[in-house]
Amino acid sequence: MPNPIQYDTRRDARGWTVFDRWTGETVMLGLSAQAGLSWPEADDLAERLNRRRLKGDRSILQ
Repeated sequence: MPNPIQYDTRRDARGWTVFDRWTGETVMLGLSAQAGLSWPEADDLAERLNRRRLKGDRSILQ
């Protein structure tokens, strides 16, 4: 079974970044890089993106 975790978080200079583990790139939503977030924001977004992927959405956000 493939690893269900595609999106993860990492510390950055201003807080936390949500990134795509497959590409290493920061997630972009619209024109906004998902960086400099608080821990709760970044963790929640990564969890929501991974749940969406498990439901069959195969798009890559970057």
